[in-house]
Amino acid sequence: MIAAVTAVMALSSPAAQATEAPPRFADGFGLTVTSQPRWVDANRRTFIFSVSTGQVPTPTLLDGQEPGRHAIVVTLPDDYDETTRSYPVQYYLHGHPDRPDAAWNQRVVEKATAGTGLITVQPNGSGRGWYSNWVNPGAAGPQNWETFHLEQVIPFVDANLRTKAAKADRAIVGHSMGGFGALHYAEHRPDLFGYAGSFSGGLDLRNSEMRAAITTTLVNPASGTPTVNADAVFGPPVWPFDGVWNAQSPAHHVASLRGMGVALYTGNGGDLTVNPIQAVLENRARETALVTAANLRAQNIPFHFSDYGDGSGWAPGCTGKHADEECVQADMNHFVGLFTRHA
Repeated sequence: MIAAVTAVMALSSPAAQATEAPPRFADGFGLTVTSQPRWVDANRRTFIFSVSTGQVPTPTLLDGQEPGRHAIVVTLPDDYDETTRSYPVQYYLHGHPDRPDAAWNQRVVEKATAGTGLITVQPNGSGRGWYSNWVNPGAAGPQNWETFHLEQVIPFVDANLRTKAAKADRAIVGHSMGGFGALHYAEHRPDLFGYAGSFSGGLDLRNSEMRAAITTTLVNPASGTPTVNADAVFGPPVWPFDGVWNAQSPAHHVASLRGMGVALYTGNGGDLTVNPIQAVLENRARETALVTAANLRAQNIPFHFSDYGDGSGWAPGCTGKHADEECVQADMNHFVGLFTRHA
């Protein structure tokens, strides 16, 4: 009887309640918390909350997303509630037309970071945000995704969680559109990141195929509603009006990555007769990674490059295609290992 009462008291104690509840967040850095963190499942490692920001007050929306509210997903280390220490943090940028609260992103992050002592933050990038401050947003209103993430989300997270806020303890990585965003952000703010990685990112904005792919995402309703003009993010994609495209191409502006850990991952699409759209997307993304790698070598900047072909030697089940979870899982496992060895 005494043991039972003791157990009940322990479960109702403040310490036990704190362990069961995710952290609470306070407004700041231009962000207003519109929903407090809640665990996404009974494992209590990953929680989701939402914020609003004047930098992107009206993002275009995928099904189930709420107007003006940006979901942010955080995965904590297994022992976060058991210690008072601070942890390194990585920012994982989702692809197109993905979202931070997609179940597969949670699986990839939780598997890769289990037992590592690493916080992972996945901010909303919209179905077509392209991790950039748009030059011609038009009726969509301000779409300053870069300012939102780098000047608001990062200090906001550091203020609300026990992060190590030094450059050496912060990484940025992403898949597809997010791979572009990760190198794009790292090049613009090398003071913020000690490591940067791209999983099958579209890194070459001077490539006509990449330009066609990006403009297609802007006018396609499947990328979010409402649609926007083809010149909304980077301006007109044709010479002589394509200066922003050229200036924002991560493949061609690698010099500021010097001194940072850099990692590129890509397949070649594998069998083009199987899931041909995903095969072609990966094959073309690989071409942009090759350009990036060549420019890194020309600048004598060390980097890691996993160019894993059809995926058969990279991970079980990986087929070298663009949104292949087994491939992305292996990419993330490897990247987390690189970063945590240095953080």
